[in-house]
Amino acid sequence: MLKKVFCISLLSIGVLGFSQKKWTIQECVDYAIKNNLQIQAQAYNKDVQTKNLEMAKREYLPSVSGTISNNANFGQTLVGTSSIRNDSYYNGANVGANILVYNNGRLEKTIRKTGFDVEASLQDIETIKNDISLQIAQQYLNVMLNREIKKISESAMDNAQKLYDRAKITTEVGTTAQTVLAEATASLAREKQNVKTAQINVDKALFAMAQLLQLPNYKDFDVVDIPVPEELAPQTETVEEVINIAYENQPIVKAAETRIKAAEAQTEVVKTNFYPTISATAGIGSFYNNLLNKNTIGYTVDAAGNPVAVTERNFTQQYSDNFGQQLSLSANIPIFNKGITKLQVEQTKINEVIAKNNLEQQKFQLKQDIQQAQFNADSNYEIYISAIEAEKSTRLALDFAEKSFAAGRSTIYDVTIARNNYVNAQGSVAQAKYNYLFSIKVLDFYAGRGITL
Repeated sequence: MLKKVFCISLLSIGVLGFSQKKWTIQECVDYAIKNNLQIQAQAYNKDVQTKNLEMAKREYLPSVSGTISNNANFGQTLVGTSSIRNDSYYNGANVGANILVYNNGRLEKTIRKTGFDVEASLQDIETIKNDISLQIAQQYLNVMLNREIKKISESAMDNAQKLYDRAKITTEVGTTAQTVLAEATASLAREKQNVKTAQINVDKALFAMAQLLQLPNYKDFDVVDIPVPEELAPQTETVEEVINIAYENQPIVKAAETRIKAAEAQTEVVKTNFYPTISATAGIGSFYNNLLNKNTIGYTVDAAGNPVAVTERNFTQQYSDNFGQQLSLSANIPIFNKGITKLQVEQTKINEVIAKNNLEQQKFQLKQDIQQAQFNADSNYEIYISAIEAEKSTRLALDFAEKSFAAGRSTIYDVTIARNNYVNAQGSVAQAKYNYLFSIKVLDFYAGRGITL
């Protein structure tokens, strides 16, 4: 019984320890990259392209095949103006090999084109990984923001509680009116509601993060708090510097550039249809034939001139006697195919233009995203500085209101208003700080510095 209780206790401790695990930003990113269905789908596409490359490389090898045939004939066969019975059985076996000798480099060019397809699919995977990493970083910072707002709300609730306790004492001894206690009670209730709302917002942010990670169980999910500087410095890197780095390093650009190479390689593959194709074949085989209605296939004469019947050879003898080999070299020379090859080349040229246009689109979109990120960083920093100044002013106003209330020169309503203004200012600073921090992380991402918090 004690052993059973001990085992159950260990199991409970293990489950509790698992449920209390807090995820770091790197663990979130690693888990998402490993389990995200979109990444898995793109990985399957990469696997298909890899198999295409393997098949293209194997085209250099000869193809070998074997055939076995069996035929039986029954009935009459016409011989001159009459017919004879011709029941027969035929068995044959052949093994042949075929290899491509010349095709103006079609195999090599196909391998080159397929290799570009594989490389582009790898870059597509990296693009999805980057997008998911950005989403996780943004959501992670959203959790941190809501936690900070919750702390601000809890601090405001503590101050409201102190004010309520003081108002209750002064009202009971009769030094303040009943309305003071009523206002303090209402203020405390509002702050408690704000704390509850802030906690719900934290839970919502964690739930959104769990959904982004596609976790099967979101209820026990939690993340590690990250240290955020109290003061943030302005971003000094220019847009042009970030754009140039992004053009060199972003996988979405690399994928578009690789697809241009793949389109150009496909044009070279199609052009090989203008040239002859030379192939060589080799084979070995034998056969067995049997007349079913008789064993005598003819007559000959001996040394004395007497007729001697010639009987059919058995299966082994015929396969040995009929064994043969074949070698051939053939050329397929294109002369006229309705101009289809020419049209196919023109079509692949259009695909080259489309691929180049797609690269320009990706660069243009990337440039716009970086410019937007730079604009957001600059504007968010200005908002952050303004919010800090507003916080200082409302903090000073709150101090004056509290001192004035303590001296009996203002009402609790004035203190409540001043505190609400200060809390709102603190929330604005937190919001501006995290918005600016995410803007900086986006620029870091485009500048090739990765996602770190």
